[in-house]
This record gives sequence, structure tokens and C-alpha cells, in this order.
Amino acid sequence: MNQDLSIVSLILNASWVVQAVVALLVGVSIASWAAIFRKIVALKKVQKLNDEFDREFWSGTSLNDLFAGAAQNAKHSGPMERIFASGMREYQKLRERRITDAGTLLDGARRAMRASYQREVDAIEANLSFLATVGSVSPYVGLFGTVWGIMHAFTGLAALEQVTLATVAPGIAEALVATAIGLFAAIPAVVAYNRFSHDIDRVANRLETFIEEFSNILQRNLGAQSPSGH
Repeated sequence: MNQDLSIVSLILNASWVVQAVVALLVGVSIASWAAIFRKIVALKKVQKLNDEFDREFWSGTSLNDLFAGAAQNAKHSGPMERIFASGMREYQKLRERRITDAGTLLDGARRAMRASYQREVDAIEANLSFLATVGSVSPYVGLFGTVWGIMHAFTGLAALEQVTLATVAPGIAEALVATAIGLFAAIPAVVAYNRFSHDIDRVANRLETFIEEFSNILQRNLGAQSPSGH
């Protein structure tokens, strides 16, 4: 007698524990794909906004004009622009308090930018830990379903006097579906996690480079404004 060994049929005929494991893994897989697409869109937006501000920053526009633009565009600015705004804001606050020591001014601006940088990186890394968890845990959840399914299948075969491959195969196949779906959930999550980690590292390195470059510009400006300058 022919038996229907399609995945849907196997899942429908599996034990309730295997069905629960499969349902959990399918839900996790859908959530991970949603997180992947959101992260792709978010990273593209971050890179686009950083590119736009980087071009404007090096176009020769004055720092005060850039800061005014960043204040007006606060809700739609990118990480690099917000880091710049944090440094300029602290720099101007210290200048308003009539602090003239170049080291104090520069240190204050750098600390403000570093704090902003950490917030930005934390925001960019949101949901990354979820993908890492899915990638590492899903295969084991699927394996649990497989082990349970195989135990259930052999328990059912214990009452049979004659066991053939035809009687064993459906139960084993039902159990192995859980492992397959566990891998289906885990592999995209692992690939996406590695790719996003690489992209985020590049963004973070670029932001750190910008902090150093902007600090050098402030330092040169402070040197030009010193009594020995003009």
C-alpha cells in the first residue's frame, strides 16, 4: 500500500510534541525572516544617510551651518550627523561657559561623540542577538523533536510482531522533518547574522574614523584661535 510521505502529511500524522516543535520552528523562522528584511532596510538607510552627510561635511560648509542643519533635521538625520551634532553641541556649551582651554574643549566634544557613537551602534545592532539565538538554538530544538518522534515511532512498533522498512519509514520520516525545519530556520539566520555583523563593523569603523577626523578639525580650529594664532 502506498503511503503519502509528503512533508505536510508527515507533520499532520506526527505526534503532538513533534507538531508543536515544528509550529514553534516555523514561527521562529518567519520572525527571523522579518528581522532580516527589517535589518536590510535599516542598514541601507543608515549607509545612505551617512553618505549624504559625509559629502556635505567635506563640501566646505561651515561647522556652524552644518550644526544648524543637523538641529533642524534631527528626526531624519543619520548616525554620523547625530554624532557630529553631539560633539558640536558639547563644544559650544563649553565655549558659552567661557572655557578657553583647548584640551578641555576637545575632550568634552570627544566624550559627547563617544557616548553618541555607542548609542548609535547599539541601535544599529538591534535584533542581531535574536538572529544569533535562532541560528544557534533552532537545530537543537529540531533535534529534540526528532528524538521524541523516533522514540514515539519505536514505541508504536513494539506491539508489532513483524517489523519491516515500510512500517518503520513513516515514523522515522515524521521525526526527521523536525530536524529539517530546524535547519531551515537556522541557516538563513546564521548567514544573515554573519553578513550583518560584517556590515555593522564597517559602519562602526567609519563612524570612529569620522570622530577622529572631526576631532582633528576642532583641534586645528582651536589652534588657529589661540593667542599664538590670530
